Amino acid sequence: MTEYDLNQNRRQYPRINSPIYCRPARFTSPRSPLVNIGLGGIRVYSDKKHKVGERLEIELFLPDNTSMTCNVKVVWLNPQEGSTARYDVGLQFLGVERHDLQRLAGILKQNA
Repeated sequence: MTEYDLNQNRRQYPRINSPIYCRPARFTSPRSPLVNIGLGGIRVYSDKKHKVGERLEIELFLPDNTSMTCNVKVVWLNPQEGSTARYDVGLQFLGVERHDLQRLAGILKQNA
């Protein structure tokens, strides 16, 4: 059983696939699709090796053509071989405004 599988079993909020994209906040880098998302966090692929516990600020681009900025923490990181990205990364939401969390909940409900 991998670390990802263990995290799946402990997850408080279910994750779904949704047409949401992200990038580091305040950067003009290309948007990357999420692997999955839930109210507790997101799973992404990354070429950058982050440290578990590292805090990041990201921007999420939602299907309704709006965006939201939030703080996340790296909770797990798995190297990927033969994949388009070097790492599979689990990010936990830390600082999400209440109204943004409500918007996200509505979008997740629509895409469930």
